[in-house]
Amino acid sequence: MYKPFDLTGKVALVTGGNGGIGFGMADALAQAGADVAVWGTNEVKNEDAVKKLKVHGRRVSARKVNVASESEVVDAMGATIKEMGRVDTVIANAGIGGGAPSFSQMTLDIWRRVHAVNEEGVFFTLREACKHMVERAGKGDAGGSLVGVASLAGLEGAGRNEAYSATKGAVLAMMRSIAVEHARFGVRANSIAPGWIATDMTSMAQNSSAFAEKVIPRVPMRRWGKPEDFGGIAVYLASDASKYHTGDTFIIDGGYIIF
Repeated sequence: MYKPFDLTGKVALVTGGNGGIGFGMADALAQAGADVAVWGTNEVKNEDAVKKLKVHGRRVSARKVNVASESEVVDAMGATIKEMGRVDTVIANAGIGGGAPSFSQMTLDIWRRVHAVNEEGVFFTLREACKHMVERAGKGDAGGSLVGVASLAGLEGAGRNEAYSATKGAVLAMMRSIAVEHARFGVRANSIAPGWIATDMTSMAQNSSAFAEKVIPRVPMRRWGKPEDFGGIAVYLASDASKYHTGDTFIIDGGYIIF
């Protein structure tokens, strides 16, 4: 019987997993049999996510972690591995927006704040994950899946969002480099690039009549994406079904980029 999508016995960590796309992925991973660890900065949302995920009968943990802090990430990864026993999949999903009225008016503070979370946060998270997976491979237990959540902004031109788009383009490039270096340890590294997804980050756009009239009609699927639309790709990348799939970028946008 073909069961490569069964995640029983695997442990997945999702940063920013207490809401939005992150929770959509964490929920699917738990339903597929994985034990799940969630990192987020909002403790109330963390607790709520744990309650919802535990319904699936899996081990679930949550930690308050600001991924922009190297020391917090190092400590949290160590604590998560100790609590869960291992980590097989790490999805670096935590991110923030940060635009400006125009590029010429963008401040250094906005630039650095967005890079601290969206680029350095992914770097810290996946570097610590690699340490664990490479060490495990040295003991005869090779394998693992690393996922960086980027954005269409890293592929297209996102006006007034140069800081955000720069971080997402960096994630795409970082994941390809990680994939090449760590394939020898059985570790895969791939990116996910979401399109227009209905989350807290896009709440202003969701409430904009101009956006509804001019942008969403350009999505071939004719609707906003939903967090649960990312469950399938998360399960695939965490599973043995993707054991020879690395260095790729998965565009989940309802067809927006091709239209």
